[in-house]
Amino acid sequence: MFILDIDEEMTLRMLSIRDANRLFELIDSSRQYLEEWLPWLNDSKNLQDVKTSITNSFHTYANRLELRAGIFIDNLLVGIISFNEFDWQNNIGYIGYWLAEDYQGKGIMTKAVSALIDYGFTELNLNKIDIRTAFENKKSQAIPKRLNFKLEGQLRQAEWLGNHYVDHLVFGLLKNEWNVN
Repeated sequence: MFILDIDEEMTLRMLSIRDANRLFELIDSSRQYLEEWLPWLNDSKNLQDVKTSITNSFHTYANRLELRAGIFIDNLLVGIISFNEFDWQNNIGYIGYWLAEDYQGKGIMTKAVSALIDYGFTELNLNKIDIRTAFENKKSQAIPKRLNFKLEGQLRQAEWLGNHYVDHLVFGLLKNEWNVN
């Protein structure tokens, strides 16, 4: 099971069934806020959906397809961070994340993404990490910009979001660029 202690307060770790209630509460209380950018919310309508998702995350982790972890502050789940996908042929990992609205603006996500980048480059031997954000999602774009990712391009109508398509901005960071930070 993946566990990464960042400091005395923050830990990234895979979720277990015991986290399902808290995760569902976070999703449900943030649903209106999160649905602007996260299409998977419709797949998390009830506690059983969340439990199924957690169970599935162990299979995808074991098969090296993704790595999904909770962001815990003082043992309280406040968000999710993941390598949504790996391209092992080319050693690329694709990071995604979300944080409950009440915990934003405190540096939590920047610290969590930075730690996952370190893990990806040192432990997983990735050569490149990508972060894709919706074109209009300025808050999400602030993370790769702050961590010195390069804007590599725009993908037109890359994601169906509720009732419309959105473009994605693609941010990339190479292993040799991270080492110089």
